[in-house]
Amino acid sequence: MNIDNTLQKLHIEELNAMQHDTIDAVLHSDRDVVVLAPTGSGKTLAYLLPIASRLDPKVDEVQAVVIVPGRELAMQSNDVFRRMGSGLRSECLYGGRPTMDEHRTIMRTRPQIVFCTPGRLNDHIDKLNFSLDNVKWLVIDEFDKCLRMGFRAEMQKAVESLPNVERRILLSATDAEEMPSFVRMGRTERVDYRIDEEQTPDRIGLYTVKSPEKDKLPILAKMLRGFGDEQTIVFMNYRDGVERVSRYLADEGFAVSSLHGALDQKQREEAVYRFANQSVRVLVGTDLAARGLDIPEINNVIHYNLPVGEDEYIHRVGRTGRWESTGKAFMIIGPEEHLPEYVKESTEEYNVPETSAAPLPPRMATLYIGKGKKDKISKGDILGFLCKICGLKGADIGRIDVYERYAYVAVDNSKVRSVVKKATGAKIKGLKTVVEQAF
Repeated sequence: MNIDNTLQKLHIEELNAMQHDTIDAVLHSDRDVVVLAPTGSGKTLAYLLPIASRLDPKVDEVQAVVIVPGRELAMQSNDVFRRMGSGLRSECLYGGRPTMDEHRTIMRTRPQIVFCTPGRLNDHIDKLNFSLDNVKWLVIDEFDKCLRMGFRAEMQKAVESLPNVERRILLSATDAEEMPSFVRMGRTERVDYRIDEEQTPDRIGLYTVKSPEKDKLPILAKMLRGFGDEQTIVFMNYRDGVERVSRYLADEGFAVSSLHGALDQKQREEAVYRFANQSVRVLVGTDLAARGLDIPEINNVIHYNLPVGEDEYIHRVGRTGRWESTGKAFMIIGPEEHLPEYVKESTEEYNVPETSAAPLPPRMATLYIGKGKKDKISKGDILGFLCKICGLKGADIGRIDVYERYAYVAVDNSKVRSVVKKATGAKIKGLKTVVEQAF
């Protein structure tokens, strides 16, 4: 695989310094590699590019295992790998769905790299669902979280079940207090791009917002109205708070997605998807939303509840200002609260503008199309259908995702009704299908 050609496919003109150094460390040494860099700096691509160039496309067995702490990061990483167009096969393995279904997929696709959560990886290993003989590469992403006590037993079992690993790559925005011996790190090269102990890049503005009331809902709604058409994540500490704040904002007229651990897999995927394709402007979530969301256009992060610790703070703030873009992070301070000691950079007090304007509707809406890869439908087929049959222009169409039996498409919100009307009874590649607004 040629890295320059891959970057062209991804429409990336140039890699940053951290990515160059990571690629060099992986390709031009035989050492294990630890990468420490801020959230949003492109660590996923930094390790996938060199690994893809080292996997053997002629070997129809798993050669690289990537362990991540949660399903969202597994799915995001798998998506990045597939968009690279390397010709190699990958699969995403995580809980919340039958292991047997994943086994059938593994048998059918014969992946050379798998992205998996620790518990689900152990399930497949226990059931001998794929061979471990050719696994030479082990990646632990967000290793600071993966190696904490809550994951420790599962991680130890998984790592010790991979006897033939030759190279290890560990990545995170924050370092671990200790490296457990079971990881079996050999001679190690560190790629450290943490900036002089700064928690956030200069491109992210840090603000405090004083709430005159203990209940922060009124000031939150006021802030969101002032943001207009910007995309915002509101962070809560508990799932009950997520539900309460989401209901309030929905009653106030905001288009909102909710994300927390009590939702099932489909609900979580839909919540992230609606926010990523700009069908909603506000995502309210626990710290589950602080890792693994590869969404570049997040303008604002709001800490409605103060983060419980420095790591949570760093990962939350890292959701905005990704890939050299700018962003803002706001911390709402109640009457009895104070700025946490772990916030080391200076902050500016933000005066929330007065506005009586109603919340702006989201820019996009999500269409469901009842045909997918099984029907030989591609993104190009859907784009042509929407332009030729439904009268849309390229600027009216956003993200297109084609799955096995259906597809989701983001289209201009003001034109979604017209699209559904024109699509009724029409055919895509000679096939009649359902086209309707999703969610």
